[in-house]
Amino acid sequence: MTDTRTPARGERVADWLDGRLGIHTLGRKYLRKVFPDHWSFLLGEICLYSFVVLVLTGVYLTLFFHPSMNEVTYHGGYVPLNGVRMSEAYASTLHISFDVRGGLLIRQLHHWAALVFVAGMLTHMMRHFFTGSFRRPREVNWLFGWLLLFLGLFEGLFGYSLPDDLLSGTGLRFVNGALLSVPVVGTYLSMFLFGGEFPGHDIVARFYSLHILLIPGIMAALVVAHLILVVYHKHTQFAGPGRTERNVIGTPFMPVYLAKAGGFFFLVFGALSLVAAVATINPVWVYGPFQPDQVSTGAQPDWYLGFAEGLVRVMPGWEVTLGGHTLVLGVLIPIVVFPLLLVFIGVYPFLEARVTGDRGEHHLLDRPRNRPVRTAIGAAWISLYLVLLAGGGNDIVATRLHLSINTVTWTVRVAVLVLPAVVFVVTRRVCMGLQLRDAELVSHGRETGVIKRLPHGEYVEVHQPLDQAELHTLTAHRRPRELVEHEQRP
Repeated sequence: MTDTRTPARGERVADWLDGRLGIHTLGRKYLRKVFPDHWSFLLGEICLYSFVVLVLTGVYLTLFFHPSMNEVTYHGGYVPLNGVRMSEAYASTLHISFDVRGGLLIRQLHHWAALVFVAGMLTHMMRHFFTGSFRRPREVNWLFGWLLLFLGLFEGLFGYSLPDDLLSGTGLRFVNGALLSVPVVGTYLSMFLFGGEFPGHDIVARFYSLHILLIPGIMAALVVAHLILVVYHKHTQFAGPGRTERNVIGTPFMPVYLAKAGGFFFLVFGALSLVAAVATINPVWVYGPFQPDQVSTGAQPDWYLGFAEGLVRVMPGWEVTLGGHTLVLGVLIPIVVFPLLLVFIGVYPFLEARVTGDRGEHHLLDRPRNRPVRTAIGAAWISLYLVLLAGGGNDIVATRLHLSINTVTWTVRVAVLVLPAVVFVVTRRVCMGLQLRDAELVSHGRETGVIKRLPHGEYVEVHQPLDQAELHTLTAHRRPRELVEHEQRP
C-alpha cells in the first residue's frame, strides 16, 4: 500500500535536515552505541562536566573582571581596603566578590571546578595507565588527554594569577625566578613575558588573553577530538564472560547512558556548587594587593603545581660559573626535571610498546596486578609526586609537626631518591603475590570454613569451586615467566 497521508510538520523538518546533514543516518548509527558499565568510567565524565562548569562560570566572570594593571583607589564593599591603591584587576576581583550578586559563589565555583578538573584528569589518566587502555590503537587519544592535562596545569596558573593579589604575585615572582635561571635567554624570556622588568604592566592582560581565549580554545578542540576518537575506537572493557576484543557489552547511549550521564552532570554540578557555597577558597581580600617589595607568608600554590615548587625547595642552592656567567643549578635543574616528569607520562605508551614488542590491538583492559612492572612504575611515579608535593609545603609541614624545616627538607631529599625505588619493588612483589593467590583460587577454589573428616581419619577443609565468570576474570591474561617457572619447580 502507498502511504498518502500528509507528513506532519516535525517529520518534514526532520526530513529536510536529514537530506542536508544526514542526521538520521548518524543518529541510527551512534545513538544506539553501547557503553560498558563500570564505575571507573565516571572519572572521565567528572573531567568533562567540570570543564563545562568552568566554561559557564568563566563566561560570567568575564562580564565583570577588568584585566588591567592601571592603579586605582578602591572604594567598594570591602571596607578594610577602602582608600588603598591597587590595580584594576584586583579592584574588579573585590567588586565581583562583594558587590556583584552571586559573584563570590561563582568565583569560588570556578576555582573549585578547576581543582576538580585537574584532579579528575590526573585520576582519569592513571586509570587508563594502570589498566593499559593507552595501547594500540589509542596512543593518539592518550596524547590528547596528556595535552589536556599539561595545558590544564598552565591554565590554572594563569587564572590563579589574574586577581593580582599578594599571593598570586608571589607565585609570579617564583615564575620570574625560574625564567631568569635559563642560561643565555633567561632575561629575554622574562622581559618578553612581563613586558619589562618584573612585575611589568602587561602581565595580567597577557595572561587574561591566554586564560580565556587561546588555551580554552585549544582545550575545547582537544576535548572534541578526544571524544570523537573514543566513539571511533569504541570503549575498552574489563575481561569477562562473552567479552572479546571485537565486541562491547553494556548499555546503549540512547536512552540509558544519556539519562545516566545527564543525571551525573547535575550531581557533579550540585556537588561543586555545595563545596563552593560552604568552603572558602582563595580569599584574595585577606592577602591584599600585590606589592613588589612584599611577600605573603605561607604562600602555597594549588596542589597540581605543588610538586614543581617542591623540586625547587628541596634542591640544594648550587651555583656554577662558566665563562663569566653564573648558572643557578638550584633552580635550573628543577625546571628541567618538572617537564620531564610530565613528558614521561605522555611517551610511556610508545616506550612500553617498544620494550615489550607488543604491536597488537587491545580493547580489553588489564587488571593492574597482572601487569606488575607497569603498575610498579605508576605507583613509583605517584610516590615521587606526593613526596615533592610535601616538599612544596615544607614550611607548613615543619610548622604543623613542630619540626625543623631543615629536617623536613632533608627527609624529602632522601625520600625523592629512595622512596620511588622502594615503592617500585614492593608494588611489583605485591602484584606477583596477588597473581599467585589468584592461581591458587583457580586451582583449589574458595575456602568455605567447613571441615570434613575423611574415612581414614584425615581432616580437610572443603573448597568451593569458582563459577565460570570468576574463572574467566582470573585467567584472562598472560602470566609473567617467573611465576610460571615458580609453579613448575618441584
